[in-house]
Amino acid sequence: MKILLAWIGNSDMRAVKPEKPGDKSPILEAMKVFTYDAVHLISTFSKSETDEYIQWAKRNTEIDISVHAARLTSPTNHEEIYRAATQVIKSVQKESPDAALTFHLSPGTPAMAAIWLLLAKTHYPAKLIESSREQGVNEVNFPFELSAEFMPATSRSVGDSLTRLMQGLPPESPAFSDIVHQCAAMKRTIAMAHRLALTNVSVLIQGESGTGKELFARAIHRASTRSANKFVAVNCGAIPESLVDSELFGHQKGAFTGAASDRKGYFEAADGGTLFLDEIGELPLASQVRLLRVLQESEVTRVGATTPIKINVRIIAATHRALPERIQSGLFREDLYYRIAVGVLMLPPLREREGDLTLLIESSLKTINSETITHENKEYKKISVGAKNILLNHSWPGNVRELHNTLVRACIWMTGDTISAEDVREALTVSAVKKGDSVLDLPMKQPINLEEIMSKVARHYLTRAMAQTHANKTEAATLLGLGSYQTLSNWLKRYEIK
Repeated sequence: MKILLAWIGNSDMRAVKPEKPGDKSPILEAMKVFTYDAVHLISTFSKSETDEYIQWAKRNTEIDISVHAARLTSPTNHEEIYRAATQVIKSVQKESPDAALTFHLSPGTPAMAAIWLLLAKTHYPAKLIESSREQGVNEVNFPFELSAEFMPATSRSVGDSLTRLMQGLPPESPAFSDIVHQCAAMKRTIAMAHRLALTNVSVLIQGESGTGKELFARAIHRASTRSANKFVAVNCGAIPESLVDSELFGHQKGAFTGAASDRKGYFEAADGGTLFLDEIGELPLASQVRLLRVLQESEVTRVGATTPIKINVRIIAATHRALPERIQSGLFREDLYYRIAVGVLMLPPLREREGDLTLLIESSLKTINSETITHENKEYKKISVGAKNILLNHSWPGNVRELHNTLVRACIWMTGDTISAEDVREALTVSAVKKGDSVLDLPMKQPINLEEIMSKVARHYLTRAMAQTHANKTEAATLLGLGSYQTLSNWLKRYEIK
C-alpha cells in the first residue's frame, strides 16, 4: 500500500481559485504523476478553508484523502511541526503497518520540508518528492544517512511551563542528576518526584521493567531530609516466601529452625532512613497483613518476639505490575495499596521518551568506556550512524536496562573501535522478544468468557491511563480515545475503577 503525506500549502489553496494560469496544487499534481492508495494531508488552515480544498481535491481525484488538523504557534516552529508530522505518521502506520510512505517536500514552509527530510532519513524511511512549475513532479534522492540525534529536542519553554505547573519548584535537582533525560514526560516526572522528596509520605513508583524505578527511589532519598541516613533496597520478589517475614521484620533466636541468633530485619536496618520495597506486588498475602500493621503503627515485631520495636522509616515501593488489577484478582490487599500509594509516580517506558534515546546511548557508551578502558591497548569505543539508527528504531521492551546490555554485548563482539550496524544487529538477536498480549492468544479448546476478557482489558488500560495522567480525567479520556471527561467517568464507574 502506497501512502502520500503532505502539508497543505498556500499554493494548494490558490489552486482552488486560481489567480494565474500556472496556479496548480503540488499535492494534486503529485497524485496525477504517482500512484497512491491513500493521501494524508496536514492542515494549519481554518476548517472552512481546509474543507473547501479537500472537496475541490476530491472532485479531481478518486484517491482516498484524509485530513489532519494541526495547530502551530508559527509555521517555522520546527518542534511543533515535528510533533504534528510524527503524530500523523504514527496514526497512519497504526492503520497500515506495511505501507510504503512518501513525503511531499514542496507544499508548506521550508521548515516543514526540513522536518520531512529528517524523518525520512531517520525514524520513518520514506520516498521524497518535490514539484515545481518548471520541472513538474520528481522524486528527490539524498544520497546520505542521518542519525536521529538531529531530531528536534524538547523546547526550553516546555520545561518552563512544567516548572510553573509545579508551583515554582525547579524540575531539576542535583539529587536527580543521574537520570539522563530531556523529554517533557521525564521532566514532569522528576519535578513531581522532587516535590515528593520534600515530604515524608509513602511513594509508589510504577513502570515497566528497566525504566529506572530504583534510580528514582535513590534520587528521592538523596533529595529528602533523610539523605544522611541509610537507603535500604529490598527485592520482594527475590525472597523465598518462607523467609519474607524474617527478612523484613527480623527474628528472635530460636524462632524457627536455623535462627541461631537475634537478627534485625530490613525495617530496623533502615530506621531513620528510607526502605525501598521493589516489586512489592510479589509479596504473599500473609506478609502484606503484617506489613500493613507495621506501616500503621510505625513499629515492628520480630518473628518469635512479643515486644514491638518503634521505627521511623519512609517507604518507597515499586512495581511493574498493575496493582489495582491484582486487587481485583485477590492477590493484593486494597488497604495496603492505599497505605503505600500516597504519592504515585508513573515512569514512562523508553519508547515514549521522545528525544531521550540518543542521550541514553551516549551515556551508556561513556559508562562502558570508563569501565573497560583499564589498559593502554584498550581503544575508546564509538558508534556508527547506521548502528545508532538501528538502536533508535528498536522498541526496547526491556527499556533502559535492555539498551545498556545491548551496547555491552555490541562492545564485546565488535572489532576495531567503532560499533557497526552489524554489531548492533547481532547484539539485538539475543534480546528477549516482547511477548504479545496473551489475551489475544488464549487457547479455545475450552469455552472462554469473552465478557470477562474484555472487562480485564478495559480495567488494564483505564488504570494505566489514570496513573499516567495522575488522575487527570480529561487527559486520560484523550489517551483512551473516549472523547470526553463524562464518558471516561462512565467507564470508570462501569468497571469499578476508583
